[in-house]
Amino acid sequence: MTDLAQRVQDELIQAIEKDQLVLPTLPEVALRVREAAEDPDVNIAHLVREISNDAALSARLIKVVNSPLLRTRQEITDLSMAVNRMGITYTANLATGLAMAQMFQATSDVIDRKMREVWGRSTEVAGISHVLCRHYTKLKPDQATLAGLVHQIGVLPILSYAEENDQLLADPASLDLVIERIHPIIGDRILEAWDFPVPLRHVPTQHLDFNRNSPTVDYADVVQVAMLQSLSSEHPLAQLDWNTIPAFAKLGISQDGDGEEEDLSAEMEAAMALLG
Repeated sequence: MTDLAQRVQDELIQAIEKDQLVLPTLPEVALRVREAAEDPDVNIAHLVREISNDAALSARLIKVVNSPLLRTRQEITDLSMAVNRMGITYTANLATGLAMAQMFQATSDVIDRKMREVWGRSTEVAGISHVLCRHYTKLKPDQATLAGLVHQIGVLPILSYAEENDQLLADPASLDLVIERIHPIIGDRILEAWDFPVPLRHVPTQHLDFNRNSPTVDYADVVQVAMLQSLSSEHPLAQLDWNTIPAFAKLGISQDGDGEEEDLSAEMEAAMALLG
């Protein structure tokens, strides 16, 4: 590890331990929607009011509801119908995920490019997670989508730090090293600070543990499989033997595939396009 990377890593770890690292906050609309959804007395009209403050988000939700992913029989034309169709929790999870896109923007070109790259990867993994979850588990696809969207959320504070640090900006290799080493720990911290559902809170660290074997299939398994399926053949992790990774066995997917996985590629493409 380079001296610079080591120094930055130590500084960030120290900031985490002392609770001094500035963690990103969820966009206002996502906070309001989550808060409304957690109120046991909330009704759909109230949730619709909160979401309709954000025209772009409203339009995206209507688009998702009309997509082949949710297979509605009738065309859904307004937000009320959309929320009715998806239900409160599903809507809140999806709205949170879609609103997060605005967090991945920076003022410097280098960091902005990097942020868009991370968000692109996240939407790809989220789209695959949604489809895998629906076909291979009894877990909730909206939670799996959200898990995919936040699996690299720990990269954000590192990139914000780099934006203020010319030396790190000028040394992409060191920046990548720091990201690789500590984004998972920071990611877990962020999801805890955001009060995310417990089953999602440790996805940033757990999806990278390839020996992990939980008693039953969970969201970290789904994200791990989605992440490995999305890699290009040049990626170092692409060399892993899927047949030795417990998550694949739990989902019932093998490396050679039995035709079933092939049929899902169009659905996965559609899911990624919707989120991206």
